[in-house]
Amino acid sequence: MAIDTTPTTPAAQRAAAARLSSRDRLVLFVLCAAQFMVALDFSVLNVALPVLGADLGMSPSALQWAVTAFALPSGGFLLLFGRVGDLYGRRRLFLAGLALFGAASLLATFAWDPASFLAGRALQGLGAAAIVPTGMSLLTTTFPEGPARARALGISGTLLSLGFTVGMVAGGVLTDLLSWRSTMGLLAVFALIVLPLAPGLLPESRTPDRPRLDVPGAVTVTGGLLSLIYSLSTAAEHGFGRPDVLVTLVAGLLLLAAFVAVESRSAAPLVSLPMLRRRTVAWGNLGGLVTFSMMSTVIFVLTLYLQEVLGLTAFETGLVFGVQGVLSVVAGSYAPGVINRFGARRTLAGSLAGQGLLGLPLLALGEGSWSVVLATAAVSLASMCHLGAIISYGLTVTSGVPDEEQGLATGLVTSTQQVGITVGIPLLGVLATTSGDLRSGVHTVLLLDAAIVLAAAVLVAAGLRTHRTYGSGAVEAEPLRAR
Repeated sequence: MAIDTTPTTPAAQRAAAARLSSRDRLVLFVLCAAQFMVALDFSVLNVALPVLGADLGMSPSALQWAVTAFALPSGGFLLLFGRVGDLYGRRRLFLAGLALFGAASLLATFAWDPASFLAGRALQGLGAAAIVPTGMSLLTTTFPEGPARARALGISGTLLSLGFTVGMVAGGVLTDLLSWRSTMGLLAVFALIVLPLAPGLLPESRTPDRPRLDVPGAVTVTGGLLSLIYSLSTAAEHGFGRPDVLVTLVAGLLLLAAFVAVESRSAAPLVSLPMLRRRTVAWGNLGGLVTFSMMSTVIFVLTLYLQEVLGLTAFETGLVFGVQGVLSVVAGSYAPGVINRFGARRTLAGSLAGQGLLGLPLLALGEGSWSVVLATAAVSLASMCHLGAIISYGLTVTSGVPDEEQGLATGLVTSTQQVGITVGIPLLGVLATTSGDLRSGVHTVLLLDAAIVLAAAVLVAAGLRTHRTYGSGAVEAEPLRAR
């Protein structure tokens, strides 16, 4: 007599649904390795900038372009490339982005002057803009909504956070042992490992119909994001008083307003306005914007504090954030289980609340060596909640979205991520750098940071609450819980 091995309890059924096949694991490895590579690029070059500037003859004021040249195309083209992948093939665009990123990393590695280096960085950013939304779309269309997707997003979110942290540590080590060029060479190696594996593993996916690309929408949103990211990136270095900062800030806001007007009249919009009116998309992206922008601000001001006030070296500062990375991995292993138990909506709101509350102890930072321990513990624990917010907001935004619109949804997720990383430092971090007393300025930023995160937790919890759909008499089901 055959024995029925079908799981009978809800917990056992969820565990069975979350198991990944060998092929699923390989697909996840390819997608996560590419995301890790892009996350690494956000931070690996930071501590190498002074050495890079001396080698290539770049002035201190020009060094910001090493970061801005990457951020502009990587953030500005995300929504466009997410939609292009929907229409013409996500795998195809993902592979093209990987090839471009690898070639651009080689160009930056062997750059012979500032122009060739910045060209490599800009092409890296363009490749990243193709990799990130299509990689996320391939993940959400490969893994069905529920425990399997929650687990996949948990691993992806962990590696995203870990890549940023590893980049800070690896950048210092590689620059000291080899040279700044090795930081760019590391990215090229990643691309060369992933690119040969991807074609045989990743399935092609696109929308079943092939509507025309919304060119006016593409022009306005790409121009708006480029202008906004440029203004905020430049303001982080020079403040908001510069004419180019003000002009591009206003231009960016006007172009984004024009984008909304264009989309409301387009027969095949780049971004569906009804999608933006989804509670899960609107409030989920707000949570994502806040968690990314505020945590990047905390890391920025703590880096200043640890080095300028407490006198730590760049390598020692990297070790502080290395502890953060280890605990983020721990959080990533538990986050899918928490989401399965409480739902993405509650996990997102609770994670934001935890991130804000655990940032408050940083207000006690002083000038003694004990402050290093306090900073390490507080930022590491807050980052565990931050990672929970990253995973749950990605799951929140993409849950319930049909496969043919996953590129749009994940484009919004990744655009929120990029804008969040970019916007926090100019808006709050500049208060620390322009303050006459760095310690006082850092405390002011940390207090405002915690207040914003806690306020966002309340708003997200209220905005995502389950409510009755009037007119139908039906209660709207919890669309965020990974069943």
